[in-house]
Amino acid sequence: MDNVPDQEPPAGSQSLLRGLQIIEILSNFPNGCPLAKLSELAGLTKSTTHRLLQGLESVNYVTRAPSPGSYRLTTKFVAIGQKTLSSLNIIHVAAPHLEALNLDVGETVNFSTREDDHAIMIYKLEPTVGMIRTRAYIGQHLPLFCSAMGKIFLAHDKLANFETYWQGHQSSIIKLTANTIVDHADMLAEFAAIRADGYSLDREENELGVSCVAAPVFDIQGHVPYAVSISLSTARLAQIGVDNLVDHVRQASRRISSELGATI
Repeated sequence: MDNVPDQEPPAGSQSLLRGLQIIEILSNFPNGCPLAKLSELAGLTKSTTHRLLQGLESVNYVTRAPSPGSYRLTTKFVAIGQKTLSSLNIIHVAAPHLEALNLDVGETVNFSTREDDHAIMIYKLEPTVGMIRTRAYIGQHLPLFCSAMGKIFLAHDKLANFETYWQGHQSSIIKLTANTIVDHADMLAEFAAIRADGYSLDREENELGVSCVAAPVFDIQGHVPYAVSISLSTARLAQIGVDNLVDHVRQASRRISSELGATI
């Protein structure tokens, strides 16, 4: 979360907003964040930060970390997150198809939605055959421009929305590997191929050694609110063949789309 906006917040909400800001910052420090660092990142005084931490600690959202003077989030957030995910009907709809895909290919299966300028991982199944376990986790924010599922969302969005995204993220659209697409024309060509072929690829564009195949999930209005993907090592992908995985991931995405009322 950004620092508290310049405009005057609703009466009585300043402490709440600052507390949420502290929570979001701490979410990036699983092993704990020192008070001084936390107050610096939040743009608050140490005394204000400490007071907010005490409040969060009193209701068991924050606890002391092993490192002296540091704080971390508690597992209470895990329970809340699980309840939130359980309330999403899409998980109940998609899970059987994702589990079938996982068993068919034996590799990591991912399911995401888009939230603003990121893809959010909302479901993941570990490989049953493949040895490589990706670092992705439920709740993770994935960049749109260099992930297979992210490119699915961009390719099926309005061009004007993509242009706004592209112009607004020039500082972060950088080469993470030699394969990352950072040229505007090349990205538009990539989108055209994605729409024509019905799938997208992450060719080690986000992480060396890891590749990904993704397909769109359509809803009854023809929008793409979700994406399905298979992640695996690039060496393993070369053994299996892209075409074999593409068939599986597209079939799974079509089955989920059908349940959402899409006609594809």
